[in-house]
Amino acid sequence: SIIAQERAVEYRGLCHFHKLYNSIQTFSPGSRHNMLRHELSRCLPLLQSSLQKACTTSFLGSASNAVQLQGLSTSQSPQASAKPFSFTPPGRNHLFVPGPVNIHDRVLRAMNVPGQNHRDPWFAEFYKEVLEDSKFVFQTKEATPFIFPSTGTGGWESALQNTLSPGDKVVTFRYGQFSHLWIDMQQRMGLDVHAVDVPWGEGVHEDKLEQILKQDTGKKIKAVCVVHNETTTGVTSDVKGCRDAMTRANHPALLLVDGVSSIGALDFRMDDWGVDVAVTGSQKAMSLPTGLAYVAASKKALEAHKTAQLKRCFFDWADYLKSNPVGSTPYTPSLSLLYGTKESIAMLKEEGFDNVVARHHRLAEGVRHAVAGWGLKTLCKEDRWKSDSLTVVETPGVDSNKIVKAAFAKYDLSLGVGLSKINGKVFRIGHLGNMNELMLAGALMGAEMSMRDAGMDIVPGSGVSRAVDYWQKTTPVIPTRESLMA
Repeated sequence: SIIAQERAVEYRGLCHFHKLYNSIQTFSPGSRHNMLRHELSRCLPLLQSSLQKACTTSFLGSASNAVQLQGLSTSQSPQASAKPFSFTPPGRNHLFVPGPVNIHDRVLRAMNVPGQNHRDPWFAEFYKEVLEDSKFVFQTKEATPFIFPSTGTGGWESALQNTLSPGDKVVTFRYGQFSHLWIDMQQRMGLDVHAVDVPWGEGVHEDKLEQILKQDTGKKIKAVCVVHNETTTGVTSDVKGCRDAMTRANHPALLLVDGVSSIGALDFRMDDWGVDVAVTGSQKAMSLPTGLAYVAASKKALEAHKTAQLKRCFFDWADYLKSNPVGSTPYTPSLSLLYGTKESIAMLKEEGFDNVVARHHRLAEGVRHAVAGWGLKTLCKEDRWKSDSLTVVETPGVDSNKIVKAAFAKYDLSLGVGLSKINGKVFRIGHLGNMNELMLAGALMGAEMSMRDAGMDIVPGSGVSRAVDYWQKTTPVIPTRESLMA
């Protein structure tokens, strides 16, 4: 009986509120809000549990009209009861890791498509166009492109599975976490891996590679595997220099290149440099969400595929070599990412390959000027190896994780942590893909404040001013806006 009486009271209260809500829809938004808060405060002691459920669903209908009942309670503040990371701050998240990267509005709009059937007649020509467009980022006219619904790691696997056989000998260099992971994959796939360890902060030593290949008089080495841009350490190895070393050694091995964080940002010329398999991913310089692996294979690599015996299924080139020429895929493609790919490459073509490379170098130089202004050093010391995709900054005496946490906690700035054995010793600033000077200046300002939050003796503006001075002197006028500077 008592329960029945309570439910009757709750029901009358709900009916009163529902009638009130419908009667004030002609009021201004501000007036509606104030009246609702007033009436809710009157009946909240009676209706708190029922109203929170019913008013935000049945009566109000959508989250945009929901009344924030927590603010009426005097027992607990919203912040005290909120889940970690549930508050959305004003402004935008400032994303400055070396992938995922910022996505341009043009690309976002291109990907905003309804569900479509990739088996309908329209898809064939569209897909063939995307495949042909993808050659641009590899700077190839001769290689055969593949697009897998995967990540760069899947691209690694594709490169190895389709060109090598169990027990084949490969040579590679380990100088960061990602080159280490590729070596781990090679070993787990049953390859005979000759891994050359070099200090983290250095790249491939071409003379050492040449020496190893010359010693292989029986030509047992089937492939040389190189991570072009090691995002753990901010090191870019010289792929052309590696090919030159192979040529001097007169060695027939394949050259397989991980270009996940370089292709589309740094100078990469597949045909000119004699690369046999190149791999990249959508979430890096392509400035797309994660989800696609782009692979390009030379004619030599396709010949190797005919005799390769490593087990493969999902990444088997044979299936794609049958379907791609007719504009089809062996498996369901990611349509929205293909639309994004087409738009992203269109933007890269509009900018021009050499201009894309120059922009990334200019942005990176500005960051390196900032690091010098802070009185700090990059992990990579030799200029020839310093990456234009990201900068890895040493933080002697300070746990760099504190900097990264402060950046996200206070300024909604995402910086890269130090990985593996350099965790706590460095932080990483990504500057590849959809990026310009003003975006990056904001990241440098946030990095300065975060380093000060972590206890580092950084003079405000000491790094930003150096970068600003460099960029003001070197940044060209945006194409088609030259008349404004006349």
